[in-house]
Amino acid sequence: MTAVVTTGHGGPEVLEIRRDVLRPDPGPDELLVEVTAAGLNNTDVWSREGSYATELSSAVGWRGVPLSFPRIQGGDLVGRVVAVGTDVDDARVGERVLIDPATYPDARDDTLPCGLLGSEHDGAFAQYATVSASAAHEVGSSPLTDAELAALPIAYGTAWGMLDRAELAAGDRIVVTGASGGVGLAAVQLGRARDVEVVAVTRRTMAARVRAAGAHRTVERDTVPAAELADAVGELDAIIDVVAGPQLEQLLPALAEGGRAVISGAMAGAAIRLDVRELYLHQQRLIGSTMHTRRQFRDLVGLANAGRIRPPVEGFKGLGAFVDAQRAFLARDHVGKVVVKP
Repeated sequence: MTAVVTTGHGGPEVLEIRRDVLRPDPGPDELLVEVTAAGLNNTDVWSREGSYATELSSAVGWRGVPLSFPRIQGGDLVGRVVAVGTDVDDARVGERVLIDPATYPDARDDTLPCGLLGSEHDGAFAQYATVSASAAHEVGSSPLTDAELAALPIAYGTAWGMLDRAELAAGDRIVVTGASGGVGLAAVQLGRARDVEVVAVTRRTMAARVRAAGAHRTVERDTVPAAELADAVGELDAIIDVVAGPQLEQLLPALAEGGRAVISGAMAGAAIRLDVRELYLHQQRLIGSTMHTRRQFRDLVGLANAGRIRPPVEGFKGLGAFVDAQRAFLARDHVGKVVVKP
């Protein structure tokens, strides 16, 4: 089969398009899925670059765990089941499925993820992939296209987990940073679906498209002075942040009494200054959030099957043009997902 193989940590030069990769066989409790669409994410790039490393570690993958190479990356996988393992019902052959990319240390519904498809296990950037049968969710009734479904797992799963951990109620007021990116735009759409007021921080050139995706109001970070950002967004029940860095410092004063800041990214910098007196005197919370739980992913699948969300898709390419697709993704001049279709 054809696959994009990552041969080590580094730049695009470590990506190889191979057409002689052996098609995998499903294990006893696995499915063999023919991939029909696969979304691109920052996680793919940062794992390839080894950018999750800290000052105390060398190049590592997601969650600071060393990767083994060669590796087929890709956590966003939609496809059709073409074969099943010996412990799986043959009736699953032919199902249209959306794959939960997370792996978990136990069977609880709300346990936190410990691994990721395309990181600890070969993933979606290939014609075929094997996945755990329990991770494959049937989406035959969904009105979404395969490309739209492929936008959901990592970006929308992460955003759903963030909104859950913010303990939002209808009518709450939130700000979403990085609102034109994958997780940010997902948080805008999903926040709107939860009946909260969404203020989105984005670039001026992206503002109209972010409002079209569901933001009640946008604040343009390239036109509002940094010192005025908290006043520009107004008082908040929660911050949904994928940027961190100085922008998070500027937004924290906008949190109301008992407010929550949920953080799932550090594109603007991993270190911030924090006056802990503001945090404890106003009973606020800083919450780290990575991806989703099994329950949260099932909730997301329910929205997809009901057609309650429709992720924008910027465009798609074949596996042979994968490097070009990743370059387009990294240019960050789009609103919506970049998808490859084997």
